[in-house]
Amino acid sequence: MKLKPSKIICVGLNYKDHAEELKMDLPKEPVIFLKPPTAVIYNNDKIVYPEMTGELHYEGELGVVIKDRVKNISESDASQHILGFCCANDVTARDLQKLDGQWTRAKSFDTFCPLGPEVVAGLDPDNLAIKVYLNGQLKQSSNTANMIFKVNYLVAFISRIMTLEPGDVILTGTPPGVGPMRVGDEVKVEIAGIGSLSNMVVGG
Repeated sequence: MKLKPSKIICVGLNYKDHAEELKMDLPKEPVIFLKPPTAVIYNNDKIVYPEMTGELHYEGELGVVIKDRVKNISESDASQHILGFCCANDVTARDLQKLDGQWTRAKSFDTFCPLGPEVVAGLDPDNLAIKVYLNGQLKQSSNTANMIFKVNYLVAFISRIMTLEPGDVILTGTPPGVGPMRVGDEVKVEIAGIGSLSNMVVGG
């Protein structure tokens, strides 16, 4: 799998159980931000720990891959424009996120968007178990049924803001349990029906 998205659109705070963990109110609309295509790596590639940060976190997510060029589509039509689904890791420099007060730098370093292992079609994206393991220890465990905004809604919502191109990827938010990674760690994102995305962390 070698996706070449023109952009990666990410959704913040999109799991009810994550909002409960953070003691935050549920958002009224999706909160979105972008990662650059230069952040993309694939299964078994290395996540580089930048010298600029001292707090690097994993965030396991369901990735939605767009099939064709779309703009202003309806929620009922959204599924027709989805190529398939993959595992994703929204790698985040948490200290820089807090320092900057916005998320671009913290989310945009090279290697900060692992995707894989394959793009799988024919799944129900609203009922998929998602788990994240750090060095074999379970850290995140939820189900996409806990999403606040469902996949088809997100695709339609984002298409009303920006044109989606073939191969673009939407990261749909992370469940509770995010935490730090260190050099030498292995992080694995596992989603039912898709498989496992595994990446090691190396020094910058």
